[in-house]
Amino acid sequence: MNFVTEILKHKGTLDQRPIIGYQNTNGDWEEETYEVLYQKIQKTSNALLNIGIEENENVAIFSQNMPQWTITDLAIINIGAVTIPIYATNTADQAEYILNETETRFLFVGDIEQYEKALEIFEKSSFLEKIIVFKDSVELKSEESLYFLDFIKDQKIEFETVSRNLDDLATIIYTSGTTGVPKGVMLTHDAILHGFKIHTIRFDLNPEKEHSLCFLPLTHIFERAWTLFMLNSGIKVSFLENPKTIAEQLKIVKPTAMCAVPRLYEKAYNTIKTKVENDAAIKQKIFNWAYKIGETYSNLKNNEKPIGRILDFKYSLATKLVFSKIKEQFGGQLTFMPVGGAPISKEISSFFTNIGMPFVIGYGLTETTATVSCFEYTNVTHGTVGKLMPETEVKIGLEDEILVKGKTVMKGYYKKPIETAEVFTEDGWFKTGDVGMFDAKDNLVITDRIKNLMKTSNGKYIAPQPIEGLLMNDHLIEHAIIIGDCRSFVTALIVPNFEALPELAESLSLSFENTEQFLKLDLVKEFFKNRIGISQANLAAFEKIKKFELITHDFTMESGELTPTLKIKRKVVLEKYKNLIENMYC
Repeated sequence: MNFVTEILKHKGTLDQRPIIGYQNTNGDWEEETYEVLYQKIQKTSNALLNIGIEENENVAIFSQNMPQWTITDLAIINIGAVTIPIYATNTADQAEYILNETETRFLFVGDIEQYEKALEIFEKSSFLEKIIVFKDSVELKSEESLYFLDFIKDQKIEFETVSRNLDDLATIIYTSGTTGVPKGVMLTHDAILHGFKIHTIRFDLNPEKEHSLCFLPLTHIFERAWTLFMLNSGIKVSFLENPKTIAEQLKIVKPTAMCAVPRLYEKAYNTIKTKVENDAAIKQKIFNWAYKIGETYSNLKNNEKPIGRILDFKYSLATKLVFSKIKEQFGGQLTFMPVGGAPISKEISSFFTNIGMPFVIGYGLTETTATVSCFEYTNVTHGTVGKLMPETEVKIGLEDEILVKGKTVMKGYYKKPIETAEVFTEDGWFKTGDVGMFDAKDNLVITDRIKNLMKTSNGKYIAPQPIEGLLMNDHLIEHAIIIGDCRSFVTALIVPNFEALPELAESLSLSFENTEQFLKLDLVKEFFKNRIGISQANLAAFEKIKKFELITHDFTMESGELTPTLKIKRKVVLEKYKNLIENMYC
C-alpha cells in the first residue's frame, strides 16, 4: 500500500476542480486543476524511473515552497523511493551533511540560492550525480544540471504506483536542530496514512469550500503533513514561495485554512493591542464593548450553550464594527487555523477565539508525524493543547515526561540506532522530551522541555518557556531567553522589537540615531526593567529576572539563532552570548 494512491484516488471525480494555486513570474496568482496535478505527478514518476532511481533510494528536495516541491515529493514516493526534504534556508554545510548521510544521488533545488549551494556541494560530493532545478529562470552552470520542465518533458502520463509495505519508509525528515546535530526521522507509509485517517475523523472539512495557504516550510512536518492531508481531502492548496510576503498575500489569496506557528499571531496581537492603546477614547470604548460581547458569545458557543437573539445581534454588530477589520488583515475568510510548533499563550489564544478567529492549537513532533493532540470544535480549554487524536496513546512517565504510542510514531532515527534506543522505553513508548500533564477535562498540557528545565543553585526548579512567553507578550519584546540553571538568580537576554524603537524614543523624548547607542541609555534600560517587572508580577520570587541585557540585533535564521520555523536555538544563543551572560553574574 503506497500512501500516494490515496491522493491519486480522485482521478476521474475531481479532474476539473482547482487544486493548486501558485504565483506566476509576475507575482499574479494562477491555479491548476486536479487533472493537471495528476498528470504532472505521473510524468515526474516516469522521469524519476527513467533517470535510474530505484526503490528505497533516497532523493532530496532543497527548495522553498512551490507546487513542484509537492509534485516531486509525491512522485518520489509514488515510485517506491524515499523523499529527503532540506530547508531552503539551510547553509551548504547543513545540506551537505544530510546529503552525505543519506547518500543522495539526485537533488532537486528551487531557485538560484539553493542551486549555488548545490553546486558547491557537488564539487566535494562522492554521491551527487544530478541537480534538477525547479525555476527555469536560473542559469545552469554544469552539465550535471537540468531544468525540471526538461526533466519531465515528453514523459508518459500513464504510471502504475509502486506498491509498498505499510512499514516501508516514505520519507526521512531531518529535525531543524535547536540543540545540536540534526537527526533523520524515519516515517513510514503507515504513519502518513494513519495521519490522514485520524485527521479525517477529528475535522469536518468541506472540500468544495475550503482553501488552504501553504505558508510554513514544506520541509517541516507540520506544513507537509497538513498539505498532504488537504490534497488527500480534495482541498485546494496555494503555495506561497516567499513567506516574508505573508501579510500582503493573505489579503489576495483569502484562504479559509492555514497552519502557522505562534509567532505570526503573537506579532499580530501585539500590533492590534498597541493600536487600540493609542486609539482615541471613543474607539477604545467601542473595541472593549465589542470584545466583551465576543468573549461572552464564544464562551457560550464553546460550552455548547444556547445563544439568545439579542446576544446574536450584538455579536453581529461587533463583528461588523470591529472584528471584520481585524479579519480582513488575514484575508477575511480564515476560519480554520491550526497552530503548533511552539507554545502560545492563553491570552493570545483566547483573544483570537473571542474575535471569531478560533485557533486549532495542537501538539506534535516530527517523530509523531505531527499531531498528537489538538483542540476540537467545542469544549476548548485555552492554555492546553487539546484532546488526544483518535487511536493515539499518551501517558505521563518519569519526570512528568509525555510518552506517546501509536501508528504515527516514527520508525527511528536514520543510521542512529543508539539515539533511537534512547528515545524509546523498553515497552515501546516514544519519549518526547516534553514535560506535561492531563487536566481535569483530559486536555493535554505542555509545561516545558525536560532539557530546558533549570535548577537554580538554591535547588529551585524553573520552567523557562512560560516566563519567556510572558515577556514576549509585550509588543516591545521580540525574543527572550531565560538563564538560571545552576545559578543563584535568574537573568535574561532580551531582543527588543526594533521596529518599535523610534516610537519608544519619541515617547521618552530621546533622539534615535543609532540602535546600539540607544539601547545602552540608562533611561531605556530603566524603561525595559519596568516592563519586565510588570510582565513577571505574578511569578514566584525565585522565578523573577534580577538582571537582563538588551541585544542590539535581531535573532534570525541567517545569523543562526532561529530555526526555519522561528524557534530559538537556545544552545547557539547561550554560546554566542556567553560572555554577556557571565557579566550579569559578576
